[in-house]
Amino acid sequence: MDRRSFLKNSAIGGTAAAAATLAAPAYAQGRRTLTLVTTWGRGLAGVHDSAQRCADQITAATDGALTIDLKAAGELVGAFEVFDAVSSGQADMYHGADYYFVGQHPGFAYFTAVPFGMTAQELQNWYYWMGGQELHDELGSIFNLKPFLAGNTGAQAGGWFSKEINTPEDFNGLKFRMPGLGGQALGRLGASVQNIPGAEVYQALASGAIDGTEWIGPWADEKAGFQEITKTYYTSGFHEPGAGLSLTTNLDVWNELSDSHKAIIQNVAAASHSINLAQFMAENGAALERLQSAGVTVREFPDAVWDAFGQASQEVLEENMGDELYARIHNSAMESMEKSSNWIARSSGVYTAQRDRVLG
Repeated sequence: MDRRSFLKNSAIGGTAAAAATLAAPAYAQGRRTLTLVTTWGRGLAGVHDSAQRCADQITAATDGALTIDLKAAGELVGAFEVFDAVSSGQADMYHGADYYFVGQHPGFAYFTAVPFGMTAQELQNWYYWMGGQELHDELGSIFNLKPFLAGNTGAQAGGWFSKEINTPEDFNGLKFRMPGLGGQALGRLGASVQNIPGAEVYQALASGAIDGTEWIGPWADEKAGFQEITKTYYTSGFHEPGAGLSLTTNLDVWNELSDSHKAIIQNVAAASHSINLAQFMAENGAALERLQSAGVTVREFPDAVWDAFGQASQEVLEENMGDELYARIHNSAMESMEKSSNWIARSSGVYTAQRDRVLG
């Protein structure tokens, strides 16, 4: 298939036409402005920070020769329209979570998170040292994209619920916000799964349009205000054990950049990945204490629910194995995770358990 011809005549092309107000890359006296669209509402804690950090640092590192003009979700295109806008060339870059785009290809999920998948450290190991970035490049190129990891939330919480979850059957008919393959797994337990942009989740929960939601973790969730609506919070989830964020450039635009500008984008993305993870991890502990002080009840899912999560997740992860590229991405990620987790469990895993035991 001629992918670029397909883009012009598909729903992607239609989205691009609707986004015709977006300008092509702007040039002035050897300087260039690239439009960065995001899946995040302006000010969303942590995730918007990562996008803004990328924009600011690329601009600063090039002394403004490459200026990144950030447009948050809804300012030029909607949160879930950024992929199509950049793929078709109507915008230059996007910052977002690639699992929002599993409808384009299910392999994109692995570059954010998959249920029962990699922790943040395991994702880094795979991406930077065990073939993940090369697979991301291969997948992105099909859609005229050049992607990099550029943020990580760490392990995400199980979410906010209008009732306690005691058995797998408690998900039957539950209207719950959860994107990606984790949402597909939850759907197999009978939940009515919703994929709602982050900036719209509070209103959906407050209005009763959904019965519950996952978002990120204590700090970002507190900033979003979910504790004002419900006090039942599950702190460990199965769906995003180390969610990566992506900074992705239109491939034609990427190929036009100088080698130095390419190197700057690559290095800014990698730095943002680590800094963003530190930001979330540093903020979550204190935020959880504040939530509990405000009356939030912290819970964990019982083993029977975890078992149901596991079975449903395995089914979802395996159902796309007939796609050759998906199968290679899946197998590479799982092989890397197994190798990484074996050492992590025997080294830092044992250490932290003994440290906590000895120090009380």
